[in-house]
Amino acid sequence: MYFRYPVVHGFEQSARQYDRLVGLNPGYHRALELSARRLRLPDGGRGLRLLDAGCGTGASTAALLRAAPHARVVATDASANMLARARRKEWPDTVEFVHAPLEELERAGVRGPFDGVMAAYLLRNLSDPDSGLRILRESLRPGARLALHEFSVRRRPLARLVWTAVCWSVIIPAGELSTRGSGIHPYLWRSVLRFDSTGELASRMRRNGLVGLRLGTMPGWQHGIVHTVTGQRPGGR
Repeated sequence: MYFRYPVVHGFEQSARQYDRLVGLNPGYHRALELSARRLRLPDGGRGLRLLDAGCGTGASTAALLRAAPHARVVATDASANMLARARRKEWPDTVEFVHAPLEELERAGVRGPFDGVMAAYLLRNLSDPDSGLRILRESLRPGARLALHEFSVRRRPLARLVWTAVCWSVIIPAGELSTRGSGIHPYLWRSVLRFDSTGELASRMRRNGLVGLRLGTMPGWQHGIVHTVTGQRPGGR
């Protein structure tokens, strides 16, 4: 319902090579962990239940565990192949993987409230990001935080130039060589250029009922290109 073509199909085709390709990106895993830490989860996540929405092969799940090693994590994804790669890795018994797109979480047995939600590179791939944000907001307990970890280069000319240079010199050639015909890497380049600016993303979050918004970017080459935007479900203490 929410995913554009060819996103899920493209990820299904590229799942086997995905970890190797993101490993070529210096700072990829460190940036995910930084976004997870921006959820500001107390006491290492002890007693908390977290949702990793759009977990892919589990890189964001691992980042959540590094930030909150004592939390219980439910990790979901719409791609069966990506999720299969995630499940093959070693995880504590506090991690559960569920195959379900965002709009079918409840049908798949994934129910809140959660004490924190992370969605890495998810919202940009939804054809209805507003509905997606409302689902994520409703999955939170009152006062809990959502962290969106996402590319955003609109209204940033230098960031757009750097993103395009990195895509056409590294990401697209390496990706298309290993996943011929998936189309996912040219799509990645285009989708980032078209996506919200950080200001537009923050406004979208406010329109969909999130408050207390905070914005942070990443170090290194991803500075001004990859960001964390956090917001809270109203209520709580």
